[in-house]
Amino acid sequence: DPAGSLAATVWGLGLGDALVGRDMSTTFPGTEKLPVVTSGAHAINAESVLALRPTLVLTDGTIGPRDVLEQLRDSGVTVVFLANESSFEGAAQLARDTAAALGVPEAGATLAERIASDVDEVRAQIGEIAPSDPAKQLRIVFLYLRGGSGIYYLFGEESGADHLIEALGARDVAAELGWEGMKPMTDEAMVEANPDVVLVMTDGLASAGGVDGLLSAKPALALTTAGQHRRFVDMADGEILSFGPRSALVLEALARALYAKP
Repeated sequence: DPAGSLAATVWGLGLGDALVGRDMSTTFPGTEKLPVVTSGAHAINAESVLALRPTLVLTDGTIGPRDVLEQLRDSGVTVVFLANESSFEGAAQLARDTAAALGVPEAGATLAERIASDVDEVRAQIGEIAPSDPAKQLRIVFLYLRGGSGIYYLFGEESGADHLIEALGARDVAAELGWEGMKPMTDEAMVEANPDVVLVMTDGLASAGGVDGLLSAKPALALTTAGQHRRFVDMADGEILSFGPRSALVLEALARALYAKP
């Protein structure tokens, strides 16, 4: 899956030793030596998978192509599709579903409960320091960057970024503007959104030439409050939208970046 949350969930269930391969997005500590079976375009390489002799492949269907997954099934590998909603509730459900697929439903219930309680605890802490008045809350957008490919996408409703920003006690101004899913950023939308802070993935920001390169490539962004104050918060690509067992840690780290006194 594009955020590595399936492998993280297997790990969180205490079954990390059962993993024999991973996709490019699975980068959390402990998985470095697992062979990668996807290309940069998030495509599965059937030969790479079969060489690892797996008995089970877990996927949320976002990585394909579909005929490769069918090829794996035809080769005798069990392929299980799991719904993976980019939200905190989705992370808890993924824990239950993954555990059911692996035959350990009790562990899934325990992990789902821990994810929910850990997130609730961090959200309560954020609620004590973030302004409750919407007029005073931070205005944030999530910008997905692949500078080498000329990709500058604003993430809106149902992208996962909306749940993340809301949990941070802030306003997702792209969603407020009616931005749905993931769409190419327009200068008009960025100026209208006028964010105080821009969330980005670390490698994405680097691909755009860092803050300087990004502001140079997108002058409209330089006109925003975030651009004028150079207020960009970056987090590792495999973590920032990886709703899963680490959700509370991601929230806490971003909250510190947003609200801690320098």
